[in-house]
Formats: sequence, structure tokens, C-alpha cells
Amino acid sequence: MQLGGGDPRPGAMQSPTGHVAPLLLLFVLGLAACTAAPGGSPPIDAGAAVRLALAQQARFAGIGPHDESLIGQAAWYQVADVEDGWQVVIRIGWGDCPAGCINEHRWTYAVGRDASIELVGEEGDALPDGTGVRGTVTAGPTCPVEREPPDPACAERPVAGAVLVFTDAAGLEVARVTSAVDGTFTVELPPGDYHVSAQPVEGLMGTPGPMDVEVEAGQPTELQVSYDTGIRG
Repeated sequence: MQLGGGDPRPGAMQSPTGHVAPLLLLFVLGLAACTAAPGGSPPIDAGAAVRLALAQQARFAGIGPHDESLIGQAAWYQVADVEDGWQVVIRIGWGDCPAGCINEHRWTYAVGRDASIELVGEEGDALPDGTGVRGTVTAGPTCPVEREPPDPACAERPVAGAVLVFTDAAGLEVARVTSAVDGTFTVELPPGDYHVSAQPVEGLMGTPGPMDVEVEAGQPTELQVSYDTGIRG
């Protein structure tokens, strides 16, 4: 008869104490290390950081990456990988941009890898107040026969949901706007020359051709956009 702990015979079962507990502890710790914390999410990439920064102000809509090969690029962004996340610089320039832009304004955002964002710097020329384009989108004719003098009942009707795309002198999209129920639209833009492209609207046969518009400091530029209904006598 043995007076000790376990059975010394070959193949006999060992005591569960001593060896199993440390191994089980190591397994649990390893599993915990490989499991994400509750509510955690993977760090964001540079593309997501840029999207967060561009979403901070409506004026940033349509701004693309900086391209040194483009002449007259008025608006652009740059993104850099920094120690604690991403730095996104957004620039808007105006005033003879084909020659380098006379005026410019820049914003610097710090974007954390956890999607936190903070405006850490803003510099440059004062942004002009009330600059941009506003107007009305209509469609006509609304009667088969046009009369002289014009019949008020046959006046062009407002068009809702028309999309207008604004591009700068370099051909880069800087803004797009959708007309309201009453056909009106307003888009904020810094001073400069822009190209306006109206997009097709379902139910209307004729889409307006490209338009050029100049935005000056101090007041919005008025623009009338007219679609063709296709109604003819």
C-alpha cells in the first residue's frame, strides 16, 4: 500500500493538480489576447480619414486629391500618416487659379485611427461671404402652342430633383446641387470661373447644354437653367 499522492505504476492517471491548472490558465489568457474588446473596431485607413474630413463642411463637397500635374487646381486635399492617426489638409483657392490662385484658405484636421476628428489649424485669406451660385431650374414649353403675348398659364414649370455639377477651371468637380421642390437651388463656391453641367431628368426630353458661370466676391451669381419638355404643337 502506497502512502503518497498518485499511483506510481506506468499508465496510471496523474493528479489534476500541478500541471493541468497552469496549462488551462495559459489557454484562457491566449484566447483573451486574440479576442477584440467589446465594442472595439479596426483602425480606419487613409481613405476613411479623408472622407471624415471632407464631411466636416458642405464647401468641401467634390474636392479631390492634390495633383501636381494639374494646372489651376483650385481645391484639393492631402493626407499624411502620422504617429497617432492621419493628418488631412484641405485647400480652397480662388482668383486666377490657372496662374496659381491669388487667394487661398486651408484647414488641417487630425483624424485618429479610432475615427475621432479635430480641426487643429485654419489659415489663409478670409473666405468671401455670400459667394456662390443660386437660381431656378424650370422646364418648358408647357403648352403645345406658344402665344404672343405669352400666356401665364403656359409659363415654364419648376423642376425638382435636377442635379447640377460644378467643375473648376481644371475640370475637377467642386460641387453638385439638387434643385428643390420649387426648382430653386443654392451652392456655396469661392470666387472663380466654373463650368456647370446639368444631368438628365427622367420625363424631360431635352437636357440643357454646358454653361459657364463666373462667381464674384460679395454676392451670389444668378443662374437660370431650363430643360425641354418636348411638348410641341
